Parts: sequence; C-alpha cells; structure tokens
Amino acid sequence: MSHLSNEIHEQPEVAARLLREQSARAGEIAEAIRQFKPAFVWIAARGTSDNAARYAQYLWGTHARLAVGLATPSVHTLYNSSPDLSRALVLGISQSGQSEDVRRVLADAREQGALTVSITNDSASPLAQIAAYHLPLLAGKEHSIAATKTYTAELVAVALIGAALIGETAFDHALHSVPEIMSETLAANADSAWVERYRYMERYAVIGRGYNYCTAIEISLKIKELCAIPGEEYSEADFRHGPIAVVKSGFPVILVAPQGNTFAKQYDLLERLHGTGAECLVVSNAPETGRLARRVLPIPAHVPEWLSPLVAVLPGQMFAMALAGARGLNIDQPVGLTKVTVTE
Repeated sequence: MSHLSNEIHEQPEVAARLLREQSARAGEIAEAIRQFKPAFVWIAARGTSDNAARYAQYLWGTHARLAVGLATPSVHTLYNSSPDLSRALVLGISQSGQSEDVRRVLADAREQGALTVSITNDSASPLAQIAAYHLPLLAGKEHSIAATKTYTAELVAVALIGAALIGETAFDHALHSVPEIMSETLAANADSAWVERYRYMERYAVIGRGYNYCTAIEISLKIKELCAIPGEEYSEADFRHGPIAVVKSGFPVILVAPQGNTFAKQYDLLERLHGTGAECLVVSNAPETGRLARRVLPIPAHVPEWLSPLVAVLPGQMFAMALAGARGLNIDQPVGLTKVTVTE
C-alpha cells in the first residue's frame, strides 16, 4: 500500500476526529464572527487550499449570507500594499501554514483591526500563530506529496464553522454523518481495473458547478500532480462559453454532477457531450446519469448538496491514483513536486 492510498482511506477517520474534537472551537469562532459583524470575508490560500476557500464561498455565501472573496496575496508581498480589510473577517487556509504570502495577508489584516482566523494542520506554523483564532485540522502527518486527507479536513473545518454560523440542528446532524458517507463512497469506488482504459490519456477536462466547482478544480489538480497530464477545469457555465469546442469523439470529460440545484444544468451538458462521442465519467448519485456516462463514479444518494464536495472528491482522488499506477508513475513522490511549497 502506498502512503497515498493509506491517506485516502484515512479520510473518514480524520473527519470524525475533527468533528469530535473541534466542534466547540468552531462554535467559538462562529460567535466571534457574529460579534464582529464583518462587512465581508476575505480568504487567503494557495493551491489545494484555494479549493477549500471556493467551497467556503458557496457554503457561507448561500447559508450564512456572507459576502466571500478570495484574497490576492501578491498585492501584499510583491506590491507591498494592502486593501482596506479593517471590517473584514480574514481567513487563512493552508495545510502547512508555511506560505509567507498567505501569512502576510493575515498579518496586514490584523494590524488594520480585522478579525483573523486560520485553518492549518500545524498549530505551531507562522500562519496559525498570526491569527487571532486557529482551527487545527488534526489530520496527522501527510506523507504523500498529493494532498488528500488535509484537503477534505479543510472542507470539514469550513463546514464546521459554517454549521455553527447557521445554527440549525439539521445542518449539524448532516455534517456529523460525513465520516460514514465517506466510508460508503470509498467502498463503492474500490474497483480500479477499469482505469486501464485511460492509461494513454493525453488530455482531459473536469466540469463542476456551484458547490462542486471546487471539486472539479481539485480533481483536475490531482490528475496533473499524480499523472503529469495536462487538462482543464471549468464551471459548467464557463465551459459552454467556448472551451466546449475542444471536445471531440473520445475526449475524456469528468463531470461532477450530484443531485441538487446544479444537476439539471450538468445533465443537459452530459447529454450534449454524449452526442459528440466524448468519454464521460460522471461523479454522481443520480441514477439517470448511467444512461449517458461511460462510467458513473458513485456517491451515496443521501448526501445533501451542500456537503457533497466532502465526498464527491474521493472518486476523483482514487481515479488519479489508479491512473498514475497504470502509467507506472511514483504515486507518493511525483517528479518535480515537494510536499511544502512556500510562496512569497
């Protein structure tokens, strides 16, 4: 077993531990947010953590009614400036907490009087230390270069704070079912023999929308990291505005299409892609997708849309890992990558 395989299968346990041990801390952060009454939320992150930030944009924007934007760290480091963040909730998300540009956003924000929060897997890191409030991921050491358990832990952390802000029992109850749903998803996607069909894949696209826009980007990132295959990732809406022209017969497209508000649009796109002869792999819990997909990568039927990114990414992680193995690549140590990337 590779480190990556072990860490993918640790994700239900990591989620359960985070829910069990950090719910109270998430409640404290939510109360601080309510007391501060931020005019907007500004999230600084890089790489995989940026995708967790995109999840926060949808969850906190839809249910907590917060205006959420993504920070531009280079404004702080390369241009030695900073927007007015004095009335903002500024959140830094980073697995390692080491990136100087993300830390700098929070440092500048705190100096201006903003409410600052960090989410990291290292409570002793510079990012964790600079924030007024820190929520640790408790994911344990991640040995594989490609982030898996720390990414889904970030999503759980975002959802924990979100559920505490929303303050409805149904949200909290649904969130605490995530470890079991993760386990079901991993079991349902255990077969990887079919991935051999894509061994010589040279390019691809991954499409999501709404809550799962972040999932599409994250799955694409895992394929790039592990398999060194160039690909594109899009919102379903943006994909129709030109990029769809690249799709011909045999072109691999992964659609993240769970049941929910975005499903009708995704299914309509699936019909169109099926008509072109595209190779459509669909991450979904909607039975009708099986009629048009080359293969459905299943997620449980009972997962609500707002929580679907926490499980929909798992089949994508497993696909990327299996494809890298089929291509004879080093799954734990992809060429040209390091575990901690420090940007300034």
